[in-house]
Amino acid sequence: MTAQTGATTERSSHSEESSLASLDVTRLYQEGLIAGLVGAATVALWFLIIDSIQGRPFYTPTILGAALFHRGAAPWLDAVPNLEMVLMFTWVHGLAFVVIGVVVARLLALAERQQNVGFGILMLFVFFEFGFIAAAMLFAAPVLQALAWPAILVANLLAATAMGGFFWLRHPNLRVQP
Repeated sequence: MTAQTGATTERSSHSEESSLASLDVTRLYQEGLIAGLVGAATVALWFLIIDSIQGRPFYTPTILGAALFHRGAAPWLDAVPNLEMVLMFTWVHGLAFVVIGVVVARLLALAERQQNVGFGILMLFVFFEFGFIAAAMLFAAPVLQALAWPAILVANLLAATAMGGFFWLRHPNLRVQP
């Protein structure tokens, strides 16, 4: 004859809750990673199309990579596509988008639990989008003169739309309330 206590069930229940929480966190990071890669790929594809139409493929990532890694020089004056700069910038750009994707995934998880937070998240997005444009105009004016700043604005909006579409597919029941 054996006597069963609630201790085993309690421990099992606790480990199941821990496993579910771990799966949720893993799902959030996976979702953010994928969304970030979708956004980065959207921007990269946009600029590949724009640069190719202008007859200078990989011009934009070459210029941005040179501006990021070779400070003080004006590399856009006589830039030719440089695979090293393209790869270095693409790596940094992809990482930045993955970080943004993970942050947005976590914020959306919060908005699913508390619907009134969603509007604040939307306003935060708008603030950061315009903040990015203002900072770029202020600190990177020479680079923006070499590149068409409307193309950069369109790239950001395309990336936001692509990432937003991905998140919308993953969270179809998400509701935002002011």
